[in-house]
Amino acid sequence: MKLRELIAGQVIDAGRGRVTQNEIVEFAERYDPQWFHVDPDRAIASSWKGLIASGLLTCCVAMRLAVDAVLRDSDAIGSPGIEQVKWPNPMRAGDEFALRITVLESRPSRSRPVGILRWRWVLTNQRHEEVLDLVATVLFGMPSGSQS
Repeated sequence: MKLRELIAGQVIDAGRGRVTQNEIVEFAERYDPQWFHVDPDRAIASSWKGLIASGLLTCCVAMRLAVDAVLRDSDAIGSPGIEQVKWPNPMRAGDEFALRITVLESRPSRSRPVGILRWRWVLTNQRHEEVLDLVATVLFGMPSGSQS
């Protein structure tokens, strides 16, 4: 999508995803090897009542959905950062997730030849529980002289 197609207040249903126990464990073993991400037996006996995905994997699942729905073939050139990230509930193996994106702001930069997009991602599971609430900024390349 082009920046001009992304308007403040717009809501985008960005698709669905699912993660397996193997994906949770493989990701965690490589990047976040805490026991509640990698040890199903210990996790089932804990207050978590089972294995939970790393919050970073949760962000990656949402990122994939955002790329597929909005960013693939766009003029996006990167992000200067994430303003907020929350994991209200854990992501679990076998759950089905849906990403809803809300455009908060879309405008040309006043100081650089880029567009600025602020958006909020809310990833929920099939029980309508939020597993991710994220606000981030994305920069879009803009042809010189263009305002969108």
